[in-house]
Amino acid sequence: FVERMPRVAIPLLLFLKLGLMGECTGITFIDSTRIPVCENKRQSRNRVFKGYAQKGKSTMGWYYGFKLHLLCNERGELLNFALTRANVDDRNPKVFNDLTKDLFGKLYADKGYISQSLFASLFDRGVHIVTGIRTNMKNRLMDVHDKIMLRKRSIIETINDMLKNVAQIVHTRHRSISNFIVNLLAGIAAYAFYDTKPSINMEFERDAKQGVKQLTLF
Repeated sequence: FVERMPRVAIPLLLFLKLGLMGECTGITFIDSTRIPVCENKRQSRNRVFKGYAQKGKSTMGWYYGFKLHLLCNERGELLNFALTRANVDDRNPKVFNDLTKDLFGKLYADKGYISQSLFASLFDRGVHIVTGIRTNMKNRLMDVHDKIMLRKRSIIETINDMLKNVAQIVHTRHRSISNFIVNLLAGIAAYAFYDTKPSINMEFERDAKQGVKQLTLF
């Protein structure tokens, strides 16, 4: 089985990208998560990922490995994903443009995605990226709906948690790079088949007095 794993990597990737990704609904969430491949103290002795993995920093500190970038809609369906070395910035133009090439509508992200050039690039393609603001930035008016949706970003963080703790995409026992890739792809594929995914229940209710639609989130 281990010997055959490298042969299924490309077919599995194509199956994922062409058959298991969800549809953009106009509401998209983006995030990245760390994929460590060994303990920090074993980094210099790791031969399996030498030349592939890199040292990077996340909110949890330094680690050695990769970074998984994810997009999902409000139904919890994955729309796209990319794997990079740990030291690649979330706003890397090449990675970001490839991830978002088929999007439309609103894209909700954390403060790590704040970039004027990315905003302009997405806006030209009909995508409006919405992020929180840093403490050293001027306050700005934000649509109430956008504020609510930013607070709902926990949906993609829950997906990251499910991929790691249920689908087991992260462990430090890999014996080859192909084993690592197939395990990662298989975990993402498994998530696509989960009957229960985190989601945001969105309903539009019509106000009888004012004759306008109001958004209700659950």
